[in-house]
Amino acid sequence: MNGDDRQTKALTSAGLNLIQQALSIYDRDLRLAVSNRRFQEMFGLPDALVTPGARFEDTIVYMVTRGEYGPVEDVEAAIRDRIDIARTFEPHYLERTRPNGQTISVEGSPLPQGGWVAVYTDITRTKQSEQLLRARSAELSDQLLAHAEQLSATNRQLAATITALEETKRQLTESEARTRLTTEMMPAHIAHVDADGIYTYSNRRLNSILPGRPSEIVGVPIAQALGPFVFDKIAPHLHDAWRGDSSVFEFTEDHGARRIRAAFTPDQTGGVYILSMDITAETQARAALQQSRRRAMAAQMTRGLAHDFSNLLTIILGMQSKLERMDLGDEGAKLVAATKAAAQRGARLLDRIGDMTGHRTLRPQPTDMHVLLDDLKLLAGSSLPPSVRLDVQDALPDERLFVDPGMLQDALLNLILNARDACGINGQILVSAQCVADTWLEIAVRDSGPGFSAEAMEKALDPFFTTKGGEGSGLGLPMAYDMAKLAGGDLQLRNTQTGAAITLRLPWRVAPQISGELALLVEDSADLRATFREMLMELGFTVIEAASVDEASALAADLPDIALVLSDIQLQGSATGIDLLNRLRDSDLPCILMTSLAPDDALFRQAAARAPVLLKPFTADQLVAQISPRATA
Repeated sequence: MNGDDRQTKALTSAGLNLIQQALSIYDRDLRLAVSNRRFQEMFGLPDALVTPGARFEDTIVYMVTRGEYGPVEDVEAAIRDRIDIARTFEPHYLERTRPNGQTISVEGSPLPQGGWVAVYTDITRTKQSEQLLRARSAELSDQLLAHAEQLSATNRQLAATITALEETKRQLTESEARTRLTTEMMPAHIAHVDADGIYTYSNRRLNSILPGRPSEIVGVPIAQALGPFVFDKIAPHLHDAWRGDSSVFEFTEDHGARRIRAAFTPDQTGGVYILSMDITAETQARAALQQSRRRAMAAQMTRGLAHDFSNLLTIILGMQSKLERMDLGDEGAKLVAATKAAAQRGARLLDRIGDMTGHRTLRPQPTDMHVLLDDLKLLAGSSLPPSVRLDVQDALPDERLFVDPGMLQDALLNLILNARDACGINGQILVSAQCVADTWLEIAVRDSGPGFSAEAMEKALDPFFTTKGGEGSGLGLPMAYDMAKLAGGDLQLRNTQTGAAITLRLPWRVAPQISGELALLVEDSADLRATFREMLMELGFTVIEAASVDEASALAADLPDIALVLSDIQLQGSATGIDLLNRLRDSDLPCILMTSLAPDDALFRQAAARAPVLLKPFTADQLVAQISPRATA
């Protein structure tokens, strides 16, 4: 016990000893927790029975055998009855006269964590005054005196009841505070609106789900708090809930295009409980998964056709080569050349189809977007006619982003070349990049061309649709759309007053600032080690490797510049990743463990209690999520 605890205990004891009533508190195990000096003095208890931890049973045995409760025929039964009552303690107030003639009131209240508190008050003088009043007031009727005594006893019972109610109120206040704290810690907005659409409760998380909205909204109409755009989205579901129908739905808010899931549950008073969550990250992951599945289905459908078509083109080109060697005259030579050109164009088209439906895997890595946009201007500028101007507006913050720079640059080049074709011999192309509400990386490509026709607006993202006749493959926009969806983003088309605009949105993911730090990779599988090495290097780490705990410990001892340890739990030899943590305990090295063990495995649970654990297989995003807190601490 430290000095502050001892001082607090001394002050508490002194305060309790100043109380004129006797007081005792027993815990749920029927052991004394607290008592004051008056408790010992009133019942003449020995020191052992007023020491914290003393058993209630021993105190009852002492008091019964001393005659505290008057003559008792069966001592053991009397003791057992009082202990049984104590185990099922209920609030009570009673008055009794002790063998020494003293009259006391006993007031008891149970405690929420178990046990009870009892207060004993000497009311001997009050009783004597009542008797004296009866003796000296002959003019008062016996009925009036009895009523006065009854009123006095009722007042004392009322005081005891008020004390019990105050304790109940305190408990309810504490429970409400705990409930509010719990709801305010949840990553969701929990609220209630009444039948008039007025907020009657909120956990003050609205502005974390819908940025720009107020946090204190109790008493505010829901339409005012949400704003007209969002309220129009949720109004039909809210009216359904007022009519008694529950609903769960999703919508996109206006500020940062975040995806929100809301649940409306009606109550019995005509109001509605509301639960709202930001599911932007979930939606991005879902979009990426759906696009991967679509691509897999498309690949399965086209692979066989492309194979057969490729064989046919090979035959056609072979036959044309034979015809080319024959003397067919100028007209025949022209037909052969045209046929070969068409077949070669078909072969190039097959290559593009392979790019669209083949195995395209995003490889996100920390990327300096300023450099990427500067390179884009340089690359695209050489493909534009002198009379077509390209401007790049870079409004991005100085943060490296987690994107696939190759795929992103290819997609943007496709969009710029499409804009070039739309502009014709002269015009202007504007590429602008910005961060939207820390949720999206938004890159827009605008041109001064004629804009999208109604048909192009409807079909531009369909593979092979083109407005360029024989000059276009119709795969540029679909490939950019495919890249955006694989990343969990989106691509949108629209017309402006001056031309067309294509907006590319990708999830905003800031890469940790690593800058060539040294990582120790501990993995006994050579194939997996190569995969994890590439993942760490893409994040900017320099990597050294080990296959066992002994090897990793030796490297850690010799290389003081190690900034991160990524280790499997099960390694060569008998030592595990947990043993490695023990050996590196004094080094304060940040460690991340990885495993294929099930989460309910004892070794997995033991590891998770010591360090972050990644479940194999994991993505670079999941690894970054574990590294980022360390990198930004």
